[in-house]
Amino acid sequence: MTIALLGAGVMGGTLAAALVRSGHDPDQLVLSDRVVERAEKVATERGTRYAEPAEAVAGADVVVLAVKPQDMEALVGQIRDHVRPEALVISIAAGISTGFLERRLPEGTSVVRVMPNTPALVDQGMSAMSPGRHCTDEHLARARALMEHVGRVIVLDEQHQDAVTAISGSGPSYIFYVVEAMIEAGVLLGLPRDTATELVVQTLYGAATMIRETGEHPTVLREQVSSPGGTSVAALRALEDHKVRAAFLTAMEAAANRSAELSPREE
Repeated sequence: MTIALLGAGVMGGTLAAALVRSGHDPDQLVLSDRVVERAEKVATERGTRYAEPAEAVAGADVVVLAVKPQDMEALVGQIRDHVRPEALVISIAAGISTGFLERRLPEGTSVVRVMPNTPALVDQGMSAMSPGRHCTDEHLARARALMEHVGRVIVLDEQHQDAVTAISGSGPSYIFYVVEAMIEAGVLLGLPRDTATELVVQTLYGAATMIRETGEHPTVLREQVSSPGGTSVAALRALEDHKVRAAFLTAMEAAANRSAELSPREE
């Protein structure tokens, strides 16, 4: 199966690396990018081929569109006459709907929209995918298998993709923000920065593992830590006083709204 990866940025490069690690034949992987030097660099590092977009898709069974939303229309214009009739087109660009692509690609093209996230860099990504009107079960399974190389995958209706973008797509940035704040607190309280970092990172990893492995609701797990009159209750009271929960809700609403704004407006 030949895969054309159009876009050699963070996610495109991550997918290329994951596919090669999983045993995909590098000769069956073709990279392209608007910045030619970047594509050539990633292709050299991964042992894959490089080609211009039109040439890359001409022989591809799967075409992955991994460019910025504002670059999508120009890219699709370059490749539309070269996409094979039976090819699967996967978009991982925020705000780009399957309908947007279907209207610009040859009639009947199978399209899948995917929102991944950056933990894909360490094969712990979360991808949510939505099939387009012409997507077959076989093509959806192929898209799922591709994204499972970099983490977990769920399938859901496209109407939920803005919410997905706000939760898992942008989610790592919120976690990194909290981790950064906790490390700074540790330094403020007198700990060496490397010690504070190790304490925070392992605590985060352990807490996430508990949620996944116990199956308990986070509220239950939080209450188990929060002894009456104890330190955790004092800290949580301070967070509530500063309306941290409300701030998270507002922030994620803003992310979802921005995702919707990124969707190109049709004439």
